[in-house]
Amino acid sequence: MLAVDLGSRTTKAVLVQRRGEGFALSGYLLLDAPIFEKLLSAELLSEHLKAVSQGLGGRSKVVTLTVGVNDALVRPVEMPRLPLEELRMVLKFNSRNYLQQDLSNYAFDCHVVPSSQPAASATAGTAAGQPKQKVLVAGAKQQLVNDYVEGAKGAGLIVDHIVPGLIGPVNAFERTMPEIFASQAIALVDIGFKSTTICLVQKGDLILSRVVAIGGDRLTLTLSESMNISYAEAEGIKVGVPHEVQPALEATLTPLGRELRASIDFFEHQQDTTVSQVFVTGGSARSEVIMQALQAELMVECRKWDPSSSLQMELPPEQAAELEQIGPQLTVAVGAALAAL
Repeated sequence: MLAVDLGSRTTKAVLVQRRGEGFALSGYLLLDAPIFEKLLSAELLSEHLKAVSQGLGGRSKVVTLTVGVNDALVRPVEMPRLPLEELRMVLKFNSRNYLQQDLSNYAFDCHVVPSSQPAASATAGTAAGQPKQKVLVAGAKQQLVNDYVEGAKGAGLIVDHIVPGLIGPVNAFERTMPEIFASQAIALVDIGFKSTTICLVQKGDLILSRVVAIGGDRLTLTLSESMNISYAEAEGIKVGVPHEVQPALEATLTPLGRELRASIDFFEHQQDTTVSQVFVTGGSARSEVIMQALQAELMVECRKWDPSSSLQMELPPEQAAELEQIGPQLTVAVGAALAAL
């Protein structure tokens, strides 16, 4: 499966193959994202996906694409106990009732969350008049979905899945650390280019997610201005941030940390539990200074993690050597591939 994470600055692609009960990473690629003003057209996407496919040797004609965090809706809701196809139709024609928004031009999909207390859940639903179930709803504009399908077709590819990028880290973490995923309350933080996402997971269930409009771009700009160097130079040293510029960097990290802490506080109060650890991915997670500053602000142990660590390695030697540095940036793409496979 070729999985492509269409980032706002860098596209990340992975080639993942099933190997018995496991999976193997047989290639990855980081490529500058195409420049466009408002919407990525199907034609521009075709050219970009051709370059991605060629960069990975054209070894798969089947592709999974991700929808950016600002273009996809992901939300747990209570819905009637209906077949999946009927749930999609209910959302299509009555989105306001369940999502508090008129999303008639959206395409939806649903994942029914298995109940840990089926008897209690059924009783509560029946008392309200109709049995209910917890459903994880995902949606994106139908036009965006159509453009993805047409764009891939123009590149000679077939779209197998279109996955919200937000759930990529959740899927990848479940595969990488299944015991922690299934038994603890954790936060998964992915620091992207323009924004940062946080997913609060309790014993395998995605309970709450949020997007914060602060990302690696803001951190690089802060470094550039405080050190009076170019953006490119700041990007190059961000991983090994000199301690003398740490106070300037904290001017950006503090508001980011506070927003993430607010999400954790809300989750802990709502679920009456404590988040045990925060797991961080994204290019900025490679910086020890950034990780330490986040941990100080969140007041919870913060750890970076590599989604490729659960995969067998079938990489060319030069890629295998770089993977330790690149790995945290591949989280969304790896998670999307695992969802499709």
